[in-house]
Amino acid sequence: MNGGFEARYGKADGLRVFRAPGRVNLIGEHTDYNLGFVLPIALHMATYVGTAPAASGELRVYSEHADESVAWPVVELPRLKPRGDWTDYVAGVAQELIKAGYPLEPANLYIRSTVPEGSGLSSSAALEVSTALALLGGRAIDRVELAKLCRRAEVDFVGMPCGIMDQFISVFGREHAAVRIDCRSLEHEAVALPDGIEILAVNSMVKHALGTSAYKQRTVECATAVGLIAKKHPQVQSLRDVTVEMFEGVEAALPAVIAQRARHVVTENARVEDFVAASVAGHLERMGALFVASHRSLQHDYEVSCEELDFLVDHALAMEGVYGARMTGGGFGGCTVNLMRPEAAGAFRDAIAAAYQKRFGVVPQIYPCRPSAGAGEVTNLERIPAPGELQ
Repeated sequence: MNGGFEARYGKADGLRVFRAPGRVNLIGEHTDYNLGFVLPIALHMATYVGTAPAASGELRVYSEHADESVAWPVVELPRLKPRGDWTDYVAGVAQELIKAGYPLEPANLYIRSTVPEGSGLSSSAALEVSTALALLGGRAIDRVELAKLCRRAEVDFVGMPCGIMDQFISVFGREHAAVRIDCRSLEHEAVALPDGIEILAVNSMVKHALGTSAYKQRTVECATAVGLIAKKHPQVQSLRDVTVEMFEGVEAALPAVIAQRARHVVTENARVEDFVAASVAGHLERMGALFVASHRSLQHDYEVSCEELDFLVDHALAMEGVYGARMTGGGFGGCTVNLMRPEAAGAFRDAIAAAYQKRFGVVPQIYPCRPSAGAGEVTNLERIPAPGELQ
């Protein structure tokens, strides 16, 4: 990082580096913006932002991955408009910090990331959180407020109506544990994962264009479901408030598609709670079965899967030693997450890669998912991965 920074900006007096991880969500998909429950883990794959003061009067930013630079006069930051590329995440965070009362000084930022873009492992939240910490430069901020601020940047500036899960787990990740998050109250707790499991993410290497528009449409459909259910149950303010039993009582009165969307969210919230209980009890087969039920719900009720993801899930489930598999993330591409016995991982990697390449002509990337710590400053710069290193 130091060498790259100096090659770009010159001698790095006062260089500091901040890290924020990507995430894989074990279960609880499309429940966060419905104020429900999620169970993600923060990943060892992360975004690193090096920062040092600048005398130019500008905020200058360079991304290794994009191999692009941008420079904005600091006085112009509050008036920036979205450009529709990676710089929007940086600009949006800068604007939210200013709104929150954190004046920004001229600085040089250098971005390196090992979170694969478009994989569903939340490279955007990792960029937002690491950028916020770099722009703060060590100034104190409440960590819940940090997650909220970064989410506002994505919703209000980037224009993606996401929930808070991605930013929250990037801030609050825990080593050796998943984190159960109540997306309404933001109460959270570490959930120990049992011994004897390996978690691998398989990247389909595709991201269908339908993803963004369909995501926005799902938020509208969920809001429609809430309005209809609330006519019979006025206490319902979000699908989070709807129990499985309550849904079964109103399902027949809902339009078919709206019922499908609501069914997924309601049952997925229940699956999160069941998965936590199974994890604490060490019931690996039950954990795997809940993975499969989640994927089928996303495939058939929420309709955010795709041919590539379904292929990866179906082939994983036919392999020896695999407890469960499901798509993770927004859908229409990205990754599957797979729960298996550790001794099965080697054969799984070879077999899933060969089957996928034969079917789609693409070699999928496969990542070990090790629960890791949340965002913070990097004190040992020698531990920062080299460009392109996936750790």
